[in-house]
Amino acid sequence: MGQPNPVAVLDKAVTILRAVADEPASLADLVARTGLPRATAHRLATALEGHRLLRRTASGAWSPGPGLAELNRGGSDLAEVAGRHLPALRDTSGESAQFYVRDGASRVCVAAAERASGLRATVPVGIRLPLTAGSAAHALLAHAPADEVTPLLPAASFTARTLLDVRRRGWAHSIAEREAGVASVSAPVRDGSGGVLGAVSISGPVERLGRRPSPEMVSAVLDAAAAISRAAR
Repeated sequence: MGQPNPVAVLDKAVTILRAVADEPASLADLVARTGLPRATAHRLATALEGHRLLRRTASGAWSPGPGLAELNRGGSDLAEVAGRHLPALRDTSGESAQFYVRDGASRVCVAAAERASGLRATVPVGIRLPLTAGSAAHALLAHAPADEVTPLLPAASFTARTLLDVRRRGWAHSIAEREAGVASVSAPVRDGSGGVLGAVSISGPVERLGRRPSPEMVSAVLDAAAAISRAAR
């Protein structure tokens, strides 16, 4: 049996991406819109979802994923956009600010604005951290498909209920999940279709941030997330 033609497979994948460009599609919709066999459409859509080029809506339909927006802008551009807003978040909150993007089962800090003096939580740009601890992990996973989240939960410092709460209220917080004595507050940054581009965070000693973040801290993070989201579109 001959090997699949990689160009033909690419053509079919692009056909699927175009089929969901204007409206989400169930598997039946994909078959109708593309003319592809059901098994082929499902296999390619699942593979594209794995690369975050497609995502699932609440109803289970496929729609354009955050990976498309990231490719369109380029990771460095997104980091630059986020980096322009982090100093204001740092100054408003008085804490170090970071922006993370997801990379498989990890999160990567691509921009940061450190508190100038005093006790602070320093996160180097470029550091790779697991998605199993920290409020930024909560924010990045809260809207991810269940089949991506479930394998991470046995090793995580949080539960599925934690992520449900983040989805409901729109922000996350954690205490000493990744590092003893450190608290953080995060919010997802989303694209125009609702896909999560990254997470913006502040982090600092529990003594300053408290075991329950103040409304002012939460508002500062949410405002920064909204500003980065608008600038990234």
